[in-house]
Amino acid sequence: MVRERLAAMVASASDGAVTAGEALTTTVPLSALGFTSLAQMRLIDAVETEFGVEIDLSGDGLDLLDDLDALERHINEARGAHP
Repeated sequence: MVRERLAAMVASASDGAVTAGEALTTTVPLSALGFTSLAQMRLIDAVETEFGVEIDLSGDGLDLLDDLDALERHINEARGAHP
């Protein structure tokens, strides 16, 4: 359920440049689909607001924003949920 919500958030953050379906099925980084740095900043805001999980850009945070599976794992781990 988190993954599907994240995919919808990616679509919203990118103003539809990357659809939720593309985010769910891609095998390439989201940036390769046209997910811009502005969209990444929007996604950070949305994730932090909705899930209460901070994304630290000084570490691997930027990599998380390019990989839906990694972002989902980060959220689940930060929230103490098990996949």
